[in-house]
Amino acid sequence: MVTKSTLIGELLQIDADVAPILLEIGMHCLGCPSSQMESIEEAAYVHGIDPDLLVEKINAFISENQKSAS
Repeated sequence: MVTKSTLIGELLQIDADVAPILLEIGMHCLGCPSSQMESIEEAAYVHGIDPDLLVEKINAFISENQKSAS
């Protein structure tokens, strides 16, 4: 489970398939070193998204993705 303090770099290591969710909110610089060190909360605020809703969406996606892989 990720939290608002999870770094984008860590998130992509947990599940790289989450990238389209980040791209969807306008975070097109996923490979940039600065974005890798940004928390989900910071990224959400920069892109005008509620961080709690973003974390909820990401966790739901990861949970579903893990079920599908099993």
